[in-house]
Amino acid sequence: MIHYSRRRLLKQGAALAGVAAIGSPAIVQAQSDKIRIGHLTPLTGFLGALGAYAQLGIRMSAEEINAAGGVMGRPLDIQSEDSVNPATAATKAQRMLDQDGVAVLMGEINSASALTIMQVADRNKRLFMQIGARSDALRGKNCNRYTFHVDIPSTVMVNAVGKALVRDNMMKDKKFYTLTADYIFGHDLARAAKAFFDGNGGKLIGDELVATDVTDFSPYLLKIRQSRPDIVCSNLAGNQVTNLIKQYAEFGLPYPIVGFNLNTADAWAAGDGNLSGTWPTVWYHTSDVPASKIFVANFIKKYGKPPENHAWIEYVSLKMMAQAMNETKSTDTDKLIAYFEKQTEFDILKARKGYFRAWDHQLMQEAYPFTVKPKGKAKDPWDTLELGAAIPAPNESLESIALTKEQNPCSM
Repeated sequence: MIHYSRRRLLKQGAALAGVAAIGSPAIVQAQSDKIRIGHLTPLTGFLGALGAYAQLGIRMSAEEINAAGGVMGRPLDIQSEDSVNPATAATKAQRMLDQDGVAVLMGEINSASALTIMQVADRNKRLFMQIGARSDALRGKNCNRYTFHVDIPSTVMVNAVGKALVRDNMMKDKKFYTLTADYIFGHDLARAAKAFFDGNGGKLIGDELVATDVTDFSPYLLKIRQSRPDIVCSNLAGNQVTNLIKQYAEFGLPYPIVGFNLNTADAWAAGDGNLSGTWPTVWYHTSDVPASKIFVANFIKKYGKPPENHAWIEYVSLKMMAQAMNETKSTDTDKLIAYFEKQTEFDILKARKGYFRAWDHQLMQEAYPFTVKPKGKAKDPWDTLELGAAIPAPNESLESIALTKEQNPCSM
């Protein structure tokens, strides 16, 4: 099979030699070379632990795709780098397009960095599959034709947890105090949370903006103690959540704590017995979907630990990109956009397949609330969470928890 693929590539190269002779050598080389994917994700800073899992997920996906013959008979080459911060992310994305010969851009977790990469994609008219950033604004006022979004956005996470709070009589007439990450994602999350409170009888009595490099939460916890809320709510991100949870447990505050954003690597890092309450997730490794179980088993065999949600989402994102390239027989941006905009369905290792909405390029998929196992009940350091039932329910549209056209200012 390998020899056949090489012969076919040689024939393609010969057929295109005439094109090269009249002034398009770059096109010929691109057709006969590896398909390079420009991958950016934070490997340092408050999101670094998540980015490390993201790299593991996309590498494993690429290895499986290449072992099965690659894409159009060509191997994928993942050019993966630390995005660092928004300015550096944009500079690296532009360099990848100009100098590294990447076909598409993929990745990111930080919403501010994702925004700058989106701007690079738009200027260069090249595809960016924005995988892990969750800000509503990226899919809303800042949306563009060249960007597709995989992870669940802020509003979906708020809806996932908010519906669970309503069900458990923890919303109507309850006083909430929120802590919010002071960057685009946190601000979006706070807006969505306040809208949910207002629409369901909750009362926001205080909100604190927290810089992403803050590690000492005692000033904020003292304010919470003085305010005496019914419920404390986290709109934080990355290791901010881990630090808050550990210190919240140490302070011994009597108010239940919930959150509208939590990645499982940060939950695991909080330690047994510290985390409590209801939180949202896009996927968890205890899912009983057969395809998900196979992925988890292979990941554990390879890396010695279960995949975090950013490993899963990067893994399925590259599979979606490979499917699109194989079925269009192209890496051309316009052809790939048309394929995704047809609302093609993809197996994303969940009970229901996902698809990108044509008008805002958001992947429609299930989300989940989860609760925390009591101290001492975990079988291992990763067995700390209890996954709730998927939302929407099986008989509901995947779009029932997403922003509508009337609510979302996206215009391409």
